[in-house]
Amino acid sequence: MNQTTSMQFLLVGLSHYPYLQPLFFTIFFLIYMMAFTGNILITVVISADPRLHTPMYFFLVNLSVLDICCTTAAIPKMLQILVIDKKEISYSACISQLYLFTSALSTELILLTVMAYDRYVAICFPLRYKTIMSRTACVCLAGAAWILGSVNSMTHTFLILKLSFKEINIIDHFFCEIPPVLKLADSDTYVNDVVIVASDVLLGMICFMLTVISYIYIISTIMKIKSAEKKKKAFSTCASHITVVTIFYGGVIYTYVRPAFSNHLEADKVVSALYAIASPVLNPIIYSLRNKEVINAINKTFARKKSWHK
Repeated sequence: MNQTTSMQFLLVGLSHYPYLQPLFFTIFFLIYMMAFTGNILITVVISADPRLHTPMYFFLVNLSVLDICCTTAAIPKMLQILVIDKKEISYSACISQLYLFTSALSTELILLTVMAYDRYVAICFPLRYKTIMSRTACVCLAGAAWILGSVNSMTHTFLILKLSFKEINIIDHFFCEIPPVLKLADSDTYVNDVVIVASDVLLGMICFMLTVISYIYIISTIMKIKSAEKKKKAFSTCASHITVVTIFYGGVIYTYVRPAFSNHLEADKVVSALYAIASPVLNPIIYSLRNKEVINAINKTFARKKSWHK
């Protein structure tokens, strides 16, 4: 660990196309601003409107905060590299970025399962919904997701801190993430690989299966609804949620299980972009901004601000 102060990491994931860097900067900056603004807006509107203080919106606020953490951990450094062409990131900064991103990612995996369970209870047991999803239960579920996500990230970070690296390390990625960092290790990464697969099975595959099972029960309940309009609305909501969940879980499982068996760096970067960049942009749109209650709350918030200015 004495060598850590002299170690350098170079993020070169986007430097293969120097003529496209201004375009990359514009695209990633706009995406970051959309994700940041959209998630901040959702958080503020839901927090300010008492009518939206329900379990579903409580979990949406948690999801928005996680999406802000996820994008903020990865994108600002990437934008800096694109602007000033300084690819260096210190060992401590790389480890910090890795920890923060992995923590947000792990927590979101669990939270998406909790949100699916919330919808399952709401649709399959509507009369018992308020009892089951009480304020205490919601806080405990969200708290457990944050704690488990943080513990998972701390475990991976601790194991990486025990590895040795060269003085100059070239990361063919646009931010410090576990798989590309492990590829640079000078020491044996067998334990790291085993822990990655184990945590991915627990946080990725099992959470994904629980989410899918929840939606299977939800869809079977929806099929019993007699009203065609209500049935269509419910199916539309489920389809949107399942799309986001599939993109997110699929990307994480692909990135964190497959590296133990193969090596496709370009594919890794594309898939990482799905859950690190695309998902935080899509989540406010799919989970909230398509929701009439949220849209009405946003309109009322802006109308209130206009009346204050008058």
